[in-house]
Amino acid sequence: MLRLIADTLVIYIAASLNKPIQPVLDTFAARTGVVIQRESGATLEHVRKITELKRIPDLLLLADADVFPHFLVPQYASWYAEFARNRMVVAYTAKSKYANKINADNWNTILQLGDVEVGRTDPNLAPVGYRTLLMLQLAERFYNHPGLSKALLNRAPERNMRGNAAELAALLAAGELDYIYDYQSVAESNGFQFIKLPPDIDLGDPKRAAAYSRVAVSVRGATPGSQAEFKGQPILYGMTVPRAAPHSAAAKRFLDYLTSPAVVAQLRAAHVDMLDHPLVEGSGAPAELHGTARP
Repeated sequence: MLRLIADTLVIYIAASLNKPIQPVLDTFAARTGVVIQRESGATLEHVRKITELKRIPDLLLLADADVFPHFLVPQYASWYAEFARNRMVVAYTAKSKYANKINADNWNTILQLGDVEVGRTDPNLAPVGYRTLLMLQLAERFYNHPGLSKALLNRAPERNMRGNAAELAALLAAGELDYIYDYQSVAESNGFQFIKLPPDIDLGDPKRAAAYSRVAVSVRGATPGSQAEFKGQPILYGMTVPRAAPHSAAAKRFLDYLTSPAVVAQLRAAHVDMLDHPLVEGSGAPAELHGTARP
């Protein structure tokens, strides 16, 4: 008796997408019979699995579209597509110290208090980590407060640093931290309270791209000993099917589902700020992506 072998889909997913996309993966697997092997983690960790370990997935859903031209195009992929936006916030809970006092006007004062525990993500592993550094540089300029960025970083020491957005959120939920720098989508999906930062610094406004680009940070590159510079820019998530994807047909089938109007609406309801249509850079993107060329 012959046994049918189910198709497989290996996906590397940014940790900040893990919670909202899980129901989408579950429904797709149930409808199609495709066996999904998901690896959730920090975006730059996923990149290094490819560039250093030569582990090639079928699909990449990453928290920064800019990592594709930096590290993966053209050697590992011929195209990538921007598919969702986000913005930086300061997240907290009702248990956080000064939760009843913090607001959009005094957040940078509260977070410098000596009895407050502030967390952030490792900039060498996750885009939310280097975006935190960029946001703090922009805040120093916006508030005309020399030394503000360094002062705030000093209150978020390495012992309070974690590898990705989801790990950091877990510490806040457990009450081990009072405040974290994270994405608005992560704060919303976890039911946290959060301070909405000015658009001048939250990296969420496409119209402020030129202003954001005045700041930059350097982080560890895709190979040992290398460095990569990231300039401030509006937060955009990116996706691709690598050139050597072992199950590219399953990946295309999933892209058709992921970018369908119903799933886009489902993800928006789960606090993912999906674009109406993915914006494609490069050549060779499958028709199943339902994307358009970036203007």
